[in-house]
Amino acid sequence: MERGIQVEHDVVVQWVQTRWTKRSRGGEAAARRNAVPAGFLLPAGVPPLAHTVGMLERDDFAPFEGRVERKRVDVRLREADGRLAVLPRVQPLFGLPPRRRRPPAVRLIPGQWVRWQLNYRFSSAAGMQDWSYWLDTFNIGYGEFPDDVFLGEPIFLVDERGPLR
Repeated sequence: MERGIQVEHDVVVQWVQTRWTKRSRGGEAAARRNAVPAGFLLPAGVPPLAHTVGMLERDDFAPFEGRVERKRVDVRLREADGRLAVLPRVQPLFGLPPRRRRPPAVRLIPGQWVRWQLNYRFSSAAGMQDWSYWLDTFNIGYGEFPDDVFLGEPIFLVDERGPLR
């Protein structure tokens, strides 16, 4: 949330980050990567913090959890007129695969949630390392929710994943 804005309802934020290299682009490794969940059970006491879940290729995509301040998550959240506008920031720009024009913010009413996915592709500047890839999944709920909310299907699904080649 931006400073100075009062929030009438709870905002629940879960940021799922998956990271891999070319080694997981095909075969069994890609199957394991593609099988990782897009949402996880929320730990107790998440709001006002954000729940983070990371999954790395080097750890065979085993999830590890954490918590960060919501302002550290790359999502713009703005409450106005009883709705919460949700729009992930796209960073860094040099890691973008080609994609169509960005969709507008999703405006949630209390009791709704959105799953928004963005992916990235990077190469080392000197070409000395493998390509690396990211998938960021933002699960954002407006209001109070049970701890298993992000295990289900969202009201809104925004898929901004582009081709990774």
